Amino acid sequence: MAETDREANRFSARAGRYASVGANVGGVAARMAVARLFGKEGTTNAAALAQALGGLKGPIMKVAQLLATVPDLLPPEYATELQKLQADAPPMGAAFVRRRMQSELGAGWQERFGSFDLKPAAAASLGQVHRATTKDGERLACKLQYPDMQSAVEADLKQLEVAFALHRRMNTWLDTREIAKEIGARVREELDYEREAKHAALYGAVQKDIAAVRVPRVFPELSTKRLLTLGWLDGDKILGFADEPVEVRNRIAQAMFKAWWHPFSRAAVIHGDPHLGNYTVFSDAGEAAGINLLDYGCVRIFHPRFVGGVVDLYRGLLENDDARIVHAYEVWGFKDLDKEKIEILNIWARFIYGPLLEDRTRTVADGVKPGEYGRRQAFQVHQALKERGPVTVPQEFVFMDRAAVGLGAVFLHLRSELNYHRLFEAEIEHFSLDELTKRQGRALTEAGLPKPA
Repeated sequence: MAETDREANRFSARAGRYASVGANVGGVAARMAVARLFGKEGTTNAAALAQALGGLKGPIMKVAQLLATVPDLLPPEYATELQKLQADAPPMGAAFVRRRMQSELGAGWQERFGSFDLKPAAAASLGQVHRATTKDGERLACKLQYPDMQSAVEADLKQLEVAFALHRRMNTWLDTREIAKEIGARVREELDYEREAKHAALYGAVQKDIAAVRVPRVFPELSTKRLLTLGWLDGDKILGFADEPVEVRNRIAQAMFKAWWHPFSRAAVIHGDPHLGNYTVFSDAGEAAGINLLDYGCVRIFHPRFVGGVVDLYRGLLENDDARIVHAYEVWGFKDLDKEKIEILNIWARFIYGPLLEDRTRTVADGVKPGEYGRRQAFQVHQALKERGPVTVPQEFVFMDRAAVGLGAVFLHLRSELNYHRLFEAEIEHFSLDELTKRQGRALTEAGLPKPA
């Protein structure tokens, strides 16, 4: 990083971050340790931890949200409380915004906009969003990063490594080292708004022919490494449609399916953050018509062979082809597999693939609450691995799994009734690993993104 970058990974900022996180979390952690020692863990400590994290801007809150979406990685009461963190830390004031914008676009930055609202429209974990317009009146969403986030990321990820090391000592059935690597890599990427702009451009190209999915236009001349300016997309919250007629809910759910699976099958890329705030519903003629994709910080680009593994596992489960199932796990990076471990992994696979395997109209999981989606199956895997483990979760698998669970939870919120099997078959029709590799290469080159290793 350039020496002139005053927000590089600075020791003083990291030290300050250690102090602020420690002050908020340390007392709760001590109480949790004592409670565990005496077998009295429960919702009181979980709520205290969520409250301590909720007041902190930056990656520690983002990491907490990520951990809460990995089924059975945390005790249920902790996952429930951490899922309530909605990245709504108090916003920075007008004076901060003026200084921050000047540091990104230079003196006279306001002259480059038709208008700019100094009051944020939304506050997130790594930055805040402001409404603005171009000189021609086109509406904009300007995401402005909080200061010293790189130092905060590195400090928080160090503490995450300590937490995972403790988890491995107390829960030897699951090796979390690859999970920690993946979370670290994705959170670091979220700091780079220039990369996020390229992600948005990639999605715009891949989804250009999908009318039910809208991707905002990128304004590179008004963007920097810590300022991202996109076109403003009008829409309403998904949960506002939870009580609409089933045909409306199905239309939204089908758009969500297309928004997620189409880029994966066409370019080996997923929108990896299932937070409901990252999607809104747009309407035409007063009726819900599709999905706006709003945030592109947490995008995961896979090697095409990973998509081949997804298709192989689907076909293997559909046709009871054990050899194909094992091949898929090996392609993903699972090692030291034997018959018992494969049977354990299949518990989770049949849950994730369940709606795709049945050629009928159905809900995702009857009678299951969105916050509990996957927890029963995760508990079964947990118990089996405690007896047979350990297993190392491959790095590439982490966000695919997390995003799939998050997508299923959206369908549960909507109570949608679709033939997921036929929707999926349409996405993988004529699937070819060679063709996917060529398509991905063209799309990434056009967007200015590197190919995956």
